[in-house]
Amino acid sequence: MAGTPSYCAGSLDTIAKLAAEGIPVVGHVGLIPARATWTGGFKAVGKTAAEATHVYHHVKQLEAAGAVAAEIEVVPARVANEIAKRTALVLMSMGAGSGCDAQYLFAEDVLGYSRGHQPRHAKVYRNFRAEYDRMQRERIAAFQEFRADVEKGAFPADRHLVPIADGEFETFVKGLEKAR
Repeated sequence: MAGTPSYCAGSLDTIAKLAAEGIPVVGHVGLIPARATWTGGFKAVGKTAAEATHVYHHVKQLEAAGAVAAEIEVVPARVANEIAKRTALVLMSMGAGSGCDAQYLFAEDVLGYSRGHQPRHAKVYRNFRAEYDRMQRERIAAFQEFRADVEKGAFPADRHLVPIADGEFETFVKGLEKAR
C-alpha cells in the first residue's frame, strides 16, 4: 500500500471499498464527534464492560474491513491498552492512554487556539490564542487604515499606479475618439 492514509469515520462498507482500491484507511472508534448526538453526547466511551466490548468489536470490524489504523478517542486507558494488544491496527490514542501505538492531539489544542471548554484529554503547550487575538486586532486596524486612506484619497498614490508616457496616452485617447 502506498499513498497518504485516508481518515474515514464512515461505514465499514466505505472503508472496505477504499481499502480494496489500495487506499490506506484510518478509522475511528470510541468517542466519534460526528456521531456524538447518536451516542449520548461528548463523553467517554467504554466505561462499562458492554461499551468496552463494543469498542473492541468495532476495532476488529475495522481490521476486517481493511483499515490500517484507527483513532481511539476518549476510551479508558486500560481498555485501550487491552484492545491494542489484540489488534494489528495501529491505534492512535486521543485521550485513551499511552498503551496505544501513537498519541494524537489536534494542533488547535497543542497550540492553545481554542476558547472555552478544554477537553480533558487535551493539553495546551503554547497560548497561540492570545497571539491570534493580537493579530486579529492588527488585521482590523490595517483594514480600517486602508479604508480611511481610500476615503480621503491617500490611496492609491502615484507610486501605486502604472504610468503611461504622455505621447502613448494621447495616441490611445485619439484612438478611442475615432472608435466612436
